[in-house]
Amino acid sequence: MSKFTSESLRSVVLVGHGAAGKTTLAEALLHATGAIAAKGSIERGSTVCDNDPQEKEAGHSLSSAVFSVRHEGVTIHAVDTPGYPDFAGQAIAALAAADTALVVINAQAGIELSAERMMRLAGERGLCRMIVVNKIDADNLDLPGLVAEIRERFGSQCLVLDLPAHGAADVVEVLEHDAGDADFASVAAAHRALIDQIVEEDEDLLARYLDEGSDPSTNDLHAPFEKALRAGHLIPILFTSAKTGAGIPQLLHVLATLAPNPAEGNPPPFYRGEPGAECSAFAAQPDPDLHVLAHVFKVVVDPYLGKIGVFRVHQGTVKKDMQLFVGDGKRPFKVAHLYRLQGKDTVEVDALLPGEIGAVAKVEEIEFDCVLHDSHDEDHIHLVPLDFPRPMAGLAVETKKKGDEQRLFDILGKLAMEDPTFVIERHPSSNETVIRGLGDMHLKAKLARMLGQYKLEVDTKPPRIPYRETITAPAEAMYRHKKQSGGAGQFGEVHLRIEPRARGEGFEFVDAVKGGVIPGVFMPAVEKGVRQALAGGVVAGYEVQDLRVTVYDGKTHPVDGKEVAFTIAGRKAVIEAIRNARPIVLEPIVGIEIVAPENAIGDLAGDLSGRRGHVTGTDGRGHGFAAISGEVPLAELDDYQSRLKSLTGGQGSYTIDFARYAAVPPNVQQQLASRFQLHDDEE
Repeated sequence: MSKFTSESLRSVVLVGHGAAGKTTLAEALLHATGAIAAKGSIERGSTVCDNDPQEKEAGHSLSSAVFSVRHEGVTIHAVDTPGYPDFAGQAIAALAAADTALVVINAQAGIELSAERMMRLAGERGLCRMIVVNKIDADNLDLPGLVAEIRERFGSQCLVLDLPAHGAADVVEVLEHDAGDADFASVAAAHRALIDQIVEEDEDLLARYLDEGSDPSTNDLHAPFEKALRAGHLIPILFTSAKTGAGIPQLLHVLATLAPNPAEGNPPPFYRGEPGAECSAFAAQPDPDLHVLAHVFKVVVDPYLGKIGVFRVHQGTVKKDMQLFVGDGKRPFKVAHLYRLQGKDTVEVDALLPGEIGAVAKVEEIEFDCVLHDSHDEDHIHLVPLDFPRPMAGLAVETKKKGDEQRLFDILGKLAMEDPTFVIERHPSSNETVIRGLGDMHLKAKLARMLGQYKLEVDTKPPRIPYRETITAPAEAMYRHKKQSGGAGQFGEVHLRIEPRARGEGFEFVDAVKGGVIPGVFMPAVEKGVRQALAGGVVAGYEVQDLRVTVYDGKTHPVDGKEVAFTIAGRKAVIEAIRNARPIVLEPIVGIEIVAPENAIGDLAGDLSGRRGHVTGTDGRGHGFAAISGEVPLAELDDYQSRLKSLTGGQGSYTIDFARYAAVPPNVQQQLASRFQLHDDEE
């Protein structure tokens, strides 16, 4: 059995923008607690968390990594995550494994895109949040200005829990100290602000504090401190230099004494039921004696260990050799080996308690976001899914060598299994296999992995834009398919009407036939033909969406009535109806956020307008940078990376996320339609 108890466990996730120093901070925590003899370096590729050859070459994290340290009798399980927006999927997924998010901010760069996004997502998820201002040893810093910016951006509940001292060589803690030297601000004032904020969480403590006028004890402050963290009424700010070690002992002390244990954090949002059906909230309890509930937040396909499922235990005790079910799977798997992770190293253990993070290997049934449990009573328990950005950047890929096509699909399947923001699309109409991710860096990393780990070479090209078609008016049509070529023939007649549905409502098929004029046995064939037509497109060869098709009449023949006839009749009838329903082509519109030097914002806004886009807002980011947000058709962003580089001197970055579909201009529809020829000859 584990020598730990859940009360002595903490789980944290390190999030923030790229180059904020999260991986170096992890090294400092590992070194300060004796978990490693010497700190590794990103430059030398010797860190615990960036252990993949690709990460060493890139000089930054590409995926999340789990590690743990022990301090003051407490075991801290931590997940180091990538910071660049292209790899946000790994960072967002890790939120499901932690009770506390450490949002790491680069003291030099200030609040950057990923820090802001992860701050918001962690708050929405109900995680306790702490802000770690790292790199306080750098030159020419404005730390008072940064604290003011943090409070302006994230709220007045952001209060310093310590302050840099002695020229950032050290920090002074302000919860237990009401006096001392600091490089800026007053320790006494910071202490008073913190106490005032905490006591408001407890009416009795507040009354005593006001009556007696003396500070409550540290023990008295613990419960209201936790309550303030859970409610988001307090977001402590801590200062560190992972490079020099300044603030690292204080950060470890805060995690050991003030960060919540599994019973103190906000409960994970489990529910019983199935997505889209009636559901009820389920309260997992961090009790080691209850049924097991564990959530898989990361899947890795390892060349030696096979598929690895990395999970957080929320309830019960996962033990070696026990039987576990995956979701509503009927057959359990045996936990042959149970691991705790330290970067790439696996440490075999006998048991994992609620709050611990561990892994099992060689279990093919395991998938990202699944729930592991030891009783069929928990078959239909799920964790509320996290909100991932939609992958919009795309590349069409094909193998360099003929005969490698099946290998390509197998490898892409493994890569998609590991990453919730990497998807594969197969487009039969264009014979394209398209990979989609969150940006150019994301896709390049996948291609490099395919070549480096799997030795598969591919050619790439820009994919076809995922246009769609829809209708703007109701229409009716009928089609009679009649074929006689000696012997038994084919006969089927279908009458149908179509009408538009609201954008995003999808396709609906309605059987309104009365009197058996089309026998029920043939209705699936009619629907099949309708779906074939919609999938192949009518105007420009793109899938038709957001319409209702109602079949209300038809005819059959006692001998020649056949499925194939009704499939053809359904397809031809709906094609004819769509042609009469004022069809339009839709294009994907993406929300775009660009972070760039302030002096480039005007040029960027003009460039966006020239791409049929528009600006929805601008926001100062400090340090001479600003963010511009807007909407633009995806089709207009083919060369945007190089254009942005040109306009910002290489200092700009952008992220896109799917917003909606909108009608293309008439001239664009005409161009798309002119390239398409509908082959609707009879089968």
